[in-house]
Amino acid sequence: MIKNLKIYFSLFKITFYISAFTFGGGYIVIPMMRKYFVNDLKLISEQELLDMAAIAQSTPGAIAVNIAVLVGYRISGITGSVITCIGTVLPPLLILSIISFFYKAFRDNRVISAILKGMEAGVAATIVDLIIDMGQGLLKEKNWLLTLMAPIAFIASFIFNINVLVIIISCSILCFAQTYIKSRQGGR
Repeated sequence: MIKNLKIYFSLFKITFYISAFTFGGGYIVIPMMRKYFVNDLKLISEQELLDMAAIAQSTPGAIAVNIAVLVGYRISGITGSVITCIGTVLPPLLILSIISFFYKAFRDNRVISAILKGMEAGVAATIVDLIIDMGQGLLKEKNWLLTLMAPIAFIASFIFNINVLVIIISCSILCFAQTYIKSRQGGR
């Protein structure tokens, strides 16, 4: 019972901390979760975290909340998912409540504007780090479709201005086709 309480407290504390001190959306949360849940506490594997990140991206809602709920569920079941959800949602709720109360003062404050601009650089660096880590994982798999998909999707969107929905659907079809072909070959 005490062990469960320690795990519940750790889940809440870590997700509250990550949610309170990371800015930039769900992708920023992944490296932080890797640090605490994979590297420090060794409660889940890196592959499990990446799988959860993929699931969190494909489900409705905020990625940060989705992945926190999945991690909480993996570690401590339903109770863990509820605790991590509360730990993830509480900081933005408190921060937005304070900001809305003092909105006029925040809106016109140059210092706060400069701080937010500085955070943008940190968010960009963290996203680049995540992309490099994910790219290295793809290269280790030696799956050329997945390895080439990210740069081709970027070029299609950024240079050729192809609608993102078309890119996502095309990539999904290619992945399903590759999986189908591999499963048919494996069955022989």
